[in-house]
Amino acid sequence: MSPFLLSQLLVGVAILLDIASFQFRQRRHILLCLCVSTLLTALHFLLLHHWTAAGLMLLASSRFALSIRTTSPRWQWLFVVLGLGVMAATWGGLPSLLSGLGSTIQTIAAFRPCDRQLRLTMLLGISFWLAHNLLVGSPMAVAMESLFILSNLVGYWRHYGVPFSDRRPRPRAAAPKREAA
Repeated sequence: MSPFLLSQLLVGVAILLDIASFQFRQRRHILLCLCVSTLLTALHFLLLHHWTAAGLMLLASSRFALSIRTTSPRWQWLFVVLGLGVMAATWGGLPSLLSGLGSTIQTIAAFRPCDRQLRLTMLLGISFWLAHNLLVGSPMAVAMESLFILSNLVGYWRHYGVPFSDRRPRPRAAAPKREAA
C-alpha cells in the first residue's frame, strides 16, 4: 500500500471519530474522540511529509488528552506557545501559517470549560485547517474538516438549538390537567 493511500485510510478513520465527537453532549467524550482523531491525523500528515501539520496534530492529541482533566489557562497558554514553536520550527509558508492559526484557536477551544464554548470556538479553528488541507491537496483531510464542521453544527443544534441565534428550542407545554368531577 502506498504512503498516500495509507494516509487517506488513516484520515478516513479520523473522520468517523470526528463525526462521532460532536454528537456527544459531555465535554470529556468529545475531547477523548478528538484525542484519538488528531493522533491518526498526525500520522496522515507524517506520511504526506507535511511536518508542520503533523507536529501540530501530535501536539493537539496531547492537548486534548490533558484538557480532559483541566481547563487551566496556564496549560492553555503553554500549548499555544508550543504550537507557535512547532509552526516556526517547521515553517513552510502559507500552509504553516494556516495550520498554526487553526491550532492556536483550537487550543483555546479545548480549554473552554463547557462544551458549548468548545463547539463554537472549534468552528473557527476548523475553518483554518480546512483552508490548509485545500492548499496542501489532501482530499480526505478536506472531507474530514468539512464533515467536522457539519457534525459540530448538527451536534450543537441537537443539544442547544440554532447556533449564533437567540432562538432556543421551546420546552414542550405540559398536558392540561383535568379536574376531577
